[in-house]
Amino acid sequence: MGIKGKASSLIEEFKAFAFKGNIVDMAIGVIIGGAFGKIVTSFVNDIVMPSVTAIIAMAGGKDAGEGLKALSITTASGVEIPYGNFIGGIVDFLIVAIVVFLVMKKFLGFMQNMRKQEEAKPAEPPAPPEPSNEEKLLTEIRDLLKK
Repeated sequence: MGIKGKASSLIEEFKAFAFKGNIVDMAIGVIIGGAFGKIVTSFVNDIVMPSVTAIIAMAGGKDAGEGLKALSITTASGVEIPYGNFIGGIVDFLIVAIVVFLVMKKFLGFMQNMRKQEEAKPAEPPAPPEPSNEEKLLTEIRDLLKK
């Protein structure tokens, strides 16, 4: 097989791989996941973090405008370690994990109910077998004798 044959074979294999249904479904899932990540980030930054900022301000914490970003440790050498950003990332992760868990739990429950409904459906009785040639011939003979 020449180089052109190998290249075309490789291209055909790639087309078969790339356009399978499960690969396309996975790509759609990644795109939706990215959009969902933006929604969660907005929720955390615009709703959760302001609430945490208010709690920090009420507790007499640092500047209320900074929220979790204000949480940091300054070492003896003067290096500041902003652990508030890390806590914000953990909050993001926990929200995504909880939502994915709940969605998958509902989805899997829905799929399980669908399977149970399909199994519960009574099977249609099989159609009676068609008479053999011998039986057809005997039926014709009987009908002729009746006449």
